[in-house]
Amino acid sequence: MKKLTICIATISTLGLSNLSHGESFDTAVGQIDTSMNVMLATDYIWRGQSQTAGKGAIQGGLDISHESGLFIGTWASNVDDEAFGGASVEWDYYAGFAGELTEALSYDLTWIAYEYPGGDDVDTSYEIISTLGFHDLTLGAKYAYHPSSAIYGFVGYEFALPWETTLGLHYGYTDSKDSLSEVESGESYQDWAVSVGKTVIGLDLALMYSDTSLKDGTCEEWYGKATYCDANVTFSASRSF
Repeated sequence: MKKLTICIATISTLGLSNLSHGESFDTAVGQIDTSMNVMLATDYIWRGQSQTAGKGAIQGGLDISHESGLFIGTWASNVDDEAFGGASVEWDYYAGFAGELTEALSYDLTWIAYEYPGGDDVDTSYEIISTLGFHDLTLGAKYAYHPSSAIYGFVGYEFALPWETTLGLHYGYTDSKDSLSEVESGESYQDWAVSVGKTVIGLDLALMYSDTSLKDGTCEEWYGKATYCDANVTFSASRSF
């Protein structure tokens, strides 16, 4: 369960402050936007590691934002109960502030908690996430401060392809501030992903290849099986409301 102590965070396509779909309401305190999202995926991948033991995932979330830039939200997914102390669900909730410095430059700052209801010896994890977007480039950093500290930096870029298709590139670097495992004395590892996406009849379809530099021994120590950290090809279909 060492993995749980170096901060749990999703690499799903959930956008914590992306409310491009949904409903808008004029209230006495300003405009409120709401958005829901649901996804079916062949696997739930977190930093190149399966969270569902290579099985399918059902995920969904709800976001509420104010015209000032403040937002709150929640998101959930099934996970492998054998790897999470008996918990079969990950439940996240978060709050933050997002805005634009220019038409091309955006930012957001988010506080987020990750819970695993019913999981034995699985502490709730907390992170602070900051991201900066410039056109199709995204730079970000995540700082986990409980139950232990860790830093995750990531970069992503999205290219427009013919036939209204997109190509996404992702690279992440985790510094756990401690030895990763008994078989891997280093304190850091990397993950990367390449994805192709297209919207068809209102569904956002994506095919993703992902992998990590973690050694098999470390993965087996964290999850009980080395295959959780194998290279993976994942297909997903999602929709926002």
